[in-house]
Amino acid sequence: MKIYTKTGDKGTTSLVYGTRVAKNDPLVDAYGTCDEANTLIGLAVGHLNAEFFDEKEELLKVFHEIQTTLFHVGAELATPKGKEVKWKLAEEDITKLEQWIDQYDDAVPTLSNFILPGGHPSGATFHVARTVVRRAERTVLSIGEDVSPNVLAYLNRLSDFLFVAARLVNQRLGRVERGLHEK
Repeated sequence: MKIYTKTGDKGTTSLVYGTRVAKNDPLVDAYGTCDEANTLIGLAVGHLNAEFFDEKEELLKVFHEIQTTLFHVGAELATPKGKEVKWKLAEEDITKLEQWIDQYDDAVPTLSNFILPGGHPSGATFHVARTVVRRAERTVLSIGEDVSPNVLAYLNRLSDFLFVAARLVNQRLGRVERGLHEK
């Protein structure tokens, strides 16, 4: 199978089950934004490969699971209404994110003010991924009530997790968090 099909040359693409829609359809925008976030998470993880800290291997496994689940979010969004979702998000996917948020948030200093995104390239990229996930969440909201509440909850929690992951990575790699109004 070739990577190019030429079927999208006129501005349409296929959803799951072959339904054709315009490439600027809100569903395509939503799952495309999830794909963008997933790519940024992959970039952030790639920046970690040359680094070492205690939780690194565990965090890499967590991110493998998150990237897989985020792919499932995209698949759920790309499934036309009324069709069976092959990889449906479950409450346990959201619960896992909450557990990881609590675990890693307990491992970093308590926040006393807003912090500026940045730090190690991995931490900074997790911050960028967080903002893209927030955009994905807004895009999904624009679709309306046909979207699973688990998709919205997962994206909401994922952005929180990415914030905590950025803080953890920056802290473990010796990057100082800068708060607002600090010099």
